[in-house]
Amino acid sequence: MTALLGDADLRDLGSPDIPPLFREVADRGWSTTASGARVLTDLRPEGPAEYVDRLAEETTVNGRGMTDYDLPAAAHERTPLLLRRCLAYLCAALREAQKEFGDSGVKGYVSLSFADTEDALLTAHVTFCTPLPDVPPYVADLERVENEAVAEISVEDCRLWS
Repeated sequence: MTALLGDADLRDLGSPDIPPLFREVADRGWSTTASGARVLTDLRPEGPAEYVDRLAEETTVNGRGMTDYDLPAAAHERTPLLLRRCLAYLCAALREAQKEFGDSGVKGYVSLSFADTEDALLTAHVTFCTPLPDVPPYVADLERVENEAVAEISVEDCRLWS
């Protein structure tokens, strides 16, 4: 992921980079569940759900595959567009989280990997969680992840691109 981030033009990330449905989710902000999980309000399940811990609740509720049906199939064209789209959404949501919670505790995770399909298109997933002292991290060792590119992004990181 370090190489992808280094090669991508991420200047001036903003709302125009975010697909409309994701923009609406980020704009509608955050809330806290009964367990204390920080979740994007529009993504909260309507009915009751059980999770192993708060980390699992946050990553499950907040996680989504990024819209990519409108992007070119060729990886060299698709990768920078998909990465830009993911990071714009991630940063918009992190800024809203900071406003809502008054801190920069929520972290965003973007992962890119090739789909296990005949076309093997590059796909992306974005989720958010708040690291907790008593729970193992969402991704224990980012540098050792194989078969996908993963980045942990903070609201402070977003200032580099907006």
